[in-house]
Amino acid sequence: MELRLLIAFVLMGIVLFITPYFYKAPVVPKRTSPAATPAQAVQATAPPLVQKSEVAEAAAAAPSPGQISGDKEEVFTIDTQLYRVRLNNVGGVVVDWTLKKYLDSTGKPLELVNKPALVKVPPPFSIAYKDGKPATQLNSAKFKATTSPDGLGVDYEYSDGKTHCIKSFRFSKNSYLSDIKSELTENGIGVPHLLEWRGGFGDITVLNRQSAQKAVFYDLSNSKLVVHPASAAKNGPVTAAGDYSFAGIEDTFFAALFLPKERSTIEIETFKDDITLSTGKDEPFVGAGVGGDAVNNFSLFLGPKDLELLKRVDPRLPMVIDWGWFWFIAKPLFLAMHWLDDHFTHNYGWSIVLITIIINIVLLPLRFTSMKSAKKMQGLQPQIQAINAKYKNVGLRDPKKAEQNQEVMDLYKKHGVNPMGGCLPMVVQLPILYAFYQVLSVTIELRGAPWLWVTDLSQPETLPIHLLPIIMIVTQFLMQSMTPNPGADPAQARMMKFMPLMFGFFFYNMSSGLVLYWLTGNLVGIIQQWLMNKATPAVAPVAITAPKLGPKKKK
Repeated sequence: MELRLLIAFVLMGIVLFITPYFYKAPVVPKRTSPAATPAQAVQATAPPLVQKSEVAEAAAAAPSPGQISGDKEEVFTIDTQLYRVRLNNVGGVVVDWTLKKYLDSTGKPLELVNKPALVKVPPPFSIAYKDGKPATQLNSAKFKATTSPDGLGVDYEYSDGKTHCIKSFRFSKNSYLSDIKSELTENGIGVPHLLEWRGGFGDITVLNRQSAQKAVFYDLSNSKLVVHPASAAKNGPVTAAGDYSFAGIEDTFFAALFLPKERSTIEIETFKDDITLSTGKDEPFVGAGVGGDAVNNFSLFLGPKDLELLKRVDPRLPMVIDWGWFWFIAKPLFLAMHWLDDHFTHNYGWSIVLITIIINIVLLPLRFTSMKSAKKMQGLQPQIQAINAKYKNVGLRDPKKAEQNQEVMDLYKKHGVNPMGGCLPMVVQLPILYAFYQVLSVTIELRGAPWLWVTDLSQPETLPIHLLPIIMIVTQFLMQSMTPNPGADPAQARMMKFMPLMFGFFFYNMSSGLVLYWLTGNLVGIIQQWLMNKATPAVAPVAITAPKLGPKKKK
């Protein structure tokens, strides 16, 4: 059973631990200041809904105005408590969108626009045409700009007498929610179009950012979240249309999600953009276009994938947080950590420590059962060795091997021993370990969260020598030496002694929070094992009963 458990941990290591060696992100410094509270970051009320069909009909019926354009290139800056946006009247687009409360991996305020991509693809909120391109290239046209009195909005308008386009941007001082509207007509007839965000999104400074960036939408008809990586569009743009609650683009920690203000069909198109970066190599980045009508009217959530913020905007938005296979464990774990951080510890590291202690207390009955089972198996070793000696020349494929196994199982049954009992506590911890790994990988709250000498619990330690994994190896050896060894196979025993070193190798470059969880579990396990060793005496070996010999028969 110990060998099977070791194999299980090795397989788990392939899924959890080997992956970061290929998809390892640099350390992200902690946030410059606490994130905005949900009440500050999301406004309570949304603008009144407008029937899209009525707006589209009005736009189609209106005659095209005369020539309207800007005299020169102008850049406007919108500065709020949460972000800084720079817009250019050439195309009526966004050229910068910087989050103030989050830093990239180089320690600078996080820029969500992939600036190197702008050489090859149009800036965010450029126009993409559905049914053929009008004669006027709007993405290079100079729009006439009109700023709002409060300095939190810009209206762009362009017309050459034939093609007429209006774009409106409205921002909030203390909210990640804004309003985006676009209208396009040609010769007075509405032209369906999309608003694009091309060339990637999110923290472009981390390694392997392409794997984290995806186009995403929520299909109301199927109650399903659909994600499209850049590879989905390797053979050309991929288009989807339907009754969608939201659609947009995301990476692990941030999202730009368009929420239609009317219940109607919207369209999302996924692109694969090959962008040349400083390395000189082309890297594939995802792009997305959202809209599909002559008049597109959206609320836009553009900010961190904070669970509370997302819920306040739309009950379905939290679906963009990927809790993994064991979501039913990972999400409650995070909610418990978040509650402890808010109400008690005010530090996610100490929240992990407390939750680990609670988990080990809950698992104490299993650990106690495991220890009793291990001690009983120790007492049965003389008889098990006798059975093994009886079948020592029997191969694995020999039918007599089944007889050997049956004799061992009968022996266990006779003495009330469960051979699986010794491994149950470790097996139960496998999904919990994966859940912790997922929480540390996808929650914005853990990104940059410090603890003692650790600068970021979601990343490996920044010290030249990682202390937590080394302490973990020592505690693992100590706990192993205190735990009864139910087996007697010397080769297997030697292999089990290497388990702490194997764990140390796997954990060395893992997130500090995950190592802290396992280390705390080891410390609690050492205390529990010491108390149980004191409380329960060792089981005396069961003597081997030799068969009674009857009188010899006379020949």
